[in-house]
Parts: sequence; structure tokens; C-alpha cells
Amino acid sequence: MVDGVVGTGGEPESSDSLRTFGAVVQALREHAGLSREEFGDLVGLSKHTVASLELGRRMPDPTFPDRSEPVLGNTGALVKAAQHLARQPGLAAWFRRWAQLEATAITLYTYECRLVPGLLQTEAYARTLFTNQLPPLDDEQIEAQWVARAERQQLLRDRPNTAFAFVLEEHLFRRRTGGTDVTRELIDHVLDIADVRNVEVQIMPTVRETHSGLDGPMQLLETPENKWFAYCEGQRGGLLISDPKEVSVLQRRYASMRSQALTPEDSVSLLQRMRGEL
Repeated sequence: MVDGVVGTGGEPESSDSLRTFGAVVQALREHAGLSREEFGDLVGLSKHTVASLELGRRMPDPTFPDRSEPVLGNTGALVKAAQHLARQPGLAAWFRRWAQLEATAITLYTYECRLVPGLLQTEAYARTLFTNQLPPLDDEQIEAQWVARAERQQLLRDRPNTAFAFVLEEHLFRRRTGGTDVTRELIDHVLDIADVRNVEVQIMPTVRETHSGLDGPMQLLETPENKWFAYCEGQRGGLLISDPKEVSVLQRRYASMRSQALTPEDSVSLLQRMRGEL
């Protein structure tokens, strides 16, 4: 099926249920006498992810309660608390479902033509986007947006066995969103990430006679069970796609774009030239 639910942004919002669930995790962990790092080692998470869960900033993946119960005393409290998360409207439904899948994905592909995707953004670049949103955000909302985005970026550090690939339009850097200094820092940051073993960055040149991504941005992911999902986002909503036939169409388009874009090596060279022009 194709699921489409209107949302209001690309990051998860905190909610009472998330904060309550996080408090339960923290109380059980402390009762068990475990540090965040020790608990994380036992359930396969970094201490930063554990902190995000306990502070109500991150949606737990579907297997987290069952993995954690034996470590935290098998009280059943965590499983019961998790049952209420899915019924909470505090998280946009379209993003909640995608975030759950994204947190355990073994493959994550992204094509972007509007802005540098959240996983690759610097703080200065992200804050430029937040401060120019309409309707305007207040300082507290901007801070919450950045915290959520920074926490999500942990995916690139916490999942070394996940294959990340990005196809980015050249004009995203030529636009110089936020000014020259912000763009210079952004390019440096993307170049650093492109050097990570499990990350591949390709630039789609502005002058390109054929292009398979003209219908807009997309994301594709593969679950540990080797099932594929897709996600497309617009101005005020998101579309989670699970129908294999529809996902297959987007997979073919993404594969075509990878052949049309510059190679990873040529993409790095282009980014370095653009960096030198600033």
C-alpha cells in the first residue's frame, strides 16, 4: 500500500508519551545499576542513543522493549509503556513510522534536489533553514528542531554496517544558503562524511541532458529482513510507500540517477573545486 499522512516537518516532535517512556527506561536502568554506556552495550545502542531515548527525543525501534526487558529485570513495564507510543498524536504518524524503519535500516539511499538532507547538515546550515521557516519558529522551537536533527545524525556514527548513499544536486551548494562561511563549512562537512567507509556521496551536475529524478526527492531503505520502503516529502506532508511495485519504480529511478550523477571520486573533486571558489 501507499501511505500518505500530512505532517508539519522533517523531524520527530517530543511528546508526553515519549518523555514518559524515556523516564521509565531511565528508572529501570538506574535500578539495575547500569550506566547509559553499559546498558547500551547490552542492547546494541550507543550511550548517546540511550540518552536520546531517556530524554524523550527519539522514538525507540520496535524491538527495543523486548531486547531491553531481560536486561532490566523482566518486569514487563517497558513493553506495556511502549504500547502507548503508537497511539500518541505527539509524533507525526508519517515520520514516526519512517523513523522506526530508519533506525534499524541496513541500506539507506537519499536523493535531494531542494536542500542538503538533514543527515548531512551542519548546525549553521540547519539553523539557517529553521530561522527562515514560515510560519516563524520561536527560539525554543528552533533549539528543539536542531536537537532532534543532531540526534538523528547519530545514525551515521552509530550504524557502521549500514550502507548510506546520497545523490545531491550541484545547485544545493552553488546557492550558498546561509552565506559563504556557512557553505564553506557545509562542503567541508560533506567531504568529511564522504570519506567514511559506508557512506557514498554523488553530485548530480547542473548541466545534465537526462535525469531520472525530475519528479522530486526520495528516500529508500532496506530493513534487516530485506524488505524495502520508500519515503517522499513535500511542502506540508510525507508519503510512506510500502507497495513493492511502487517501491520498485523508485528503486529503478534511483539506480538510473546513480549512473547519471558524477562518480563518488569526481563528486569529491567537484566539491573541492567549489570549496576553493568560495
